[in-house]
Amino acid sequence: MKNLDIDQRRTLATPRGVGVMCDFYADRAENATLWDVEGQAFTDFAAGIAVLNTGHRHPRVVDAIAGQLGRFTHTAYQIVPYQGYVALAERINALVPIGGVKKTALFTTGAEAVENAVKIARAHTGRPGVIAFSGAFHGRTLLGMAMTGKVVPYKVGFGPFPADVYHAPFPNTLRGVTTAQALDDLASLFKTDIDPSRVAAIVIEPVQGEGGFHPAPADFMRGLRAVCDRHGIVLIADEVQTGFARTGELFAMSHYDVEPDLITMAKSLAGGMPLSAVCGRAEIMDAPQPGGLGGTYAGNPLAVAAAHAVIDVITEERLCERAAALGTQLTEHLLSLRPRCPSLAEVRGVGSMIAAEFTDPATGAPSPDAAKRVQTRALEAGLILLTCGVHGNVIRFLYPLTIPQAQFDAALAILEKALVE
Repeated sequence: MKNLDIDQRRTLATPRGVGVMCDFYADRAENATLWDVEGQAFTDFAAGIAVLNTGHRHPRVVDAIAGQLGRFTHTAYQIVPYQGYVALAERINALVPIGGVKKTALFTTGAEAVENAVKIARAHTGRPGVIAFSGAFHGRTLLGMAMTGKVVPYKVGFGPFPADVYHAPFPNTLRGVTTAQALDDLASLFKTDIDPSRVAAIVIEPVQGEGGFHPAPADFMRGLRAVCDRHGIVLIADEVQTGFARTGELFAMSHYDVEPDLITMAKSLAGGMPLSAVCGRAEIMDAPQPGGLGGTYAGNPLAVAAAHAVIDVITEERLCERAAALGTQLTEHLLSLRPRCPSLAEVRGVGSMIAAEFTDPATGAPSPDAAKRVQTRALEAGLILLTCGVHGNVIRFLYPLTIPQAQFDAALAILEKALVE
């Protein structure tokens, strides 16, 4: 079987709107290595877009899925419930960085989790408005697209979008947007576009994902918490990409000295199985009427079993500490290369949620071409990298946190060659 043969079939069988980055096709994978149908091996620094913090096919996850497969695969939790769902909700309630009594509802995708968090906030407040941020990514559904702060490719040709969704600037030191300016612009939004008494929720990624791995400054997060407290607004932390050890904490909000009201999660929650969740303060979570939340596949039993195993692995293998150590090594390596790579403008991130941003050395303008060249050269050498950012000029690093040290070191050598060339 040849990659080219499958690719020709793909162009005939699937629409162009489903963009595909690689021209090879996966055959099998193990931890941080992926083999294509022709037997070529690749080191995976994409991890299914941050889904595989515990690596491809972690033995504990595989065993958990197999064990559940021998019992039952589906009942629809709202019809016939099962203990694994309840136990996972209890574990998440105990782990999220929110004080007091919490409750958790399970769903299937990150977009579902975000939309249901908004539904819960609207039910709790009786208000319609939602505020998100420039550069944000919250999903591909209509409401998710409306909240997403990046037009190409996510919004082009898909409007109109739901009303009462507004965007405020996200702090960005490289572009000169300070915390004070961002908070001032939010205050202006309340004067020019929507009264705060009509806002149900402010939704923020603690570290922007698709937007370019920009961490929210601590004083900005404190400012948002104060705004929400002043106006009775629900603060939602979208941790779909940041969750489950990626930033060196189980949840990125643990890096801050304020708490959100709700947290959304998905991606690495279930080690490659489709599962998401919303967890938050019990009085907010209980706002929707019975039947208002759910979904046919929400909290699928196989995915729930995988999630229990993922939490065990993160704890027992100390992946939060591993994320911090690998992230430090990567950051130091990238910074050491800046004198030999003039287009490498900034290295930033938290834990192992690290990004490299590229600009034109002469003008300072974003350089998606430079990022693409590095990505292409790395892929030719067997290293899979992802780009991101509003301008597409950022490379993000999403290796499994279980990657063997020797393989990580070898990947950094490939990255160095791609950068300095």
